[in-house]
Amino acid sequence: MRFKTLIEWLNWQNTLHPHLIDLELSRCQHVAELLDLLPFPCPVITVGGTNGKGSCVTLLEAILRAEGYRTAHYLSPHLLDFTERLCFDHQEVTEADFCRAFAAVDAARGEITLTSFEFITLAALWLIREKKPDVAILEVGLGGRLDVVNLIDPQVALITNVALDHTEWLGETREKIGFEKAGILRPNGLAVYGEFNPPLSVLRQAEILDAQLYYWQQDFHFTRLGSHRWTWWCKTVAYDDLPLPALSGEQQLQNAANVLMVLTLLRERLPVSKAAIIAGLTQARLLGRLQCLPELPRRLFDVAHNAHGAVVLRKFLQQNQVDGKTHALVGIMRDKDIHALLSEILAEIDVWHIAAPQVARAATVEQLEATLQDLGAMSRYRYDSVAQAYEQAVAMLGERDQLVVFGSFFTVAEALRAAGFKK
Repeated sequence: MRFKTLIEWLNWQNTLHPHLIDLELSRCQHVAELLDLLPFPCPVITVGGTNGKGSCVTLLEAILRAEGYRTAHYLSPHLLDFTERLCFDHQEVTEADFCRAFAAVDAARGEITLTSFEFITLAALWLIREKKPDVAILEVGLGGRLDVVNLIDPQVALITNVALDHTEWLGETREKIGFEKAGILRPNGLAVYGEFNPPLSVLRQAEILDAQLYYWQQDFHFTRLGSHRWTWWCKTVAYDDLPLPALSGEQQLQNAANVLMVLTLLRERLPVSKAAIIAGLTQARLLGRLQCLPELPRRLFDVAHNAHGAVVLRKFLQQNQVDGKTHALVGIMRDKDIHALLSEILAEIDVWHIAAPQVARAATVEQLEATLQDLGAMSRYRYDSVAQAYEQAVAMLGERDQLVVFGSFFTVAEALRAAGFKK
């Protein structure tokens, strides 16, 4: 084995390939074949889209586990610990397991160079093949068509939504991004799209592939019943009087509706009962998605990192207002549309706390402050670190105030650590 510790493997992987992102699959496919990953040994649900992927993976896993199936799920990026990326039956794999898998990938690849994400994903797939669960739920990393997860043929592909993000890689229009997301569809395969207005590029790919694409308000529907219940139906199945998902935010109803359509399409191979659906909806938990710490004043953490995610966060703040001021701690990656993201939530924030998380991709404090100044935000404070920003922001909160931390996974992770949060 080349290295003994996880951190040594991860640091080395970052030096292996000349580019952080290299969207082409021939290298990974060759290594996957050498690792005997193709075809994959268990049913697969692939989850792509712009936002909501992690929530859908979490809901799928919770429901399938409640039915008694042995599950694997792969997520990216992680929030607090690297091992969050791969879980079997909701238990994170160990660092030692990842090191074994990295050694297997390293031995198979020969002189083939892999990006860090490719290396990690192939290692995760190797561990899933070794474990042979009843079902694997795989989250796409970037786009879909050329993402390494797309080496695996899914029984059902879910595209949560399509919005502008990663435009330098996926294209600058929703149609171009939709084409990349639709790369996870398969000939004659089953697929779900989680919005009522799929891009024409998604519909066109489904038609070309003769894939059966089911989408919201066309093929499945849901209605909220009062403040605590909802109902879901499609042409063949209906579920009445369901509890709301334990995951916070109105958007989780849409995510849950998408998940129920996926499970309906899988019912012959992986049937689930209404009791399992209820248990999964109420038991699912996911860090960093409208996560609120229990003590007052309220501190809210959300990984919203694009304009689409900021709209969801804004709606949550509008529906859960406080009597006092709303402070925001924000740190964003420089490759994002910072102006669009901040514009969507500007009206809900009274005081801004600006910091750059400790990653090379982060926008500088000066960049963020300049954007906020252009947008007319008056109350602004700058800090040398997210931890310092968190501590100072909390110190400024009155009992009726709230702090919302958002902008990137990295910002939320550093703030949660500063808060002393333990999983």
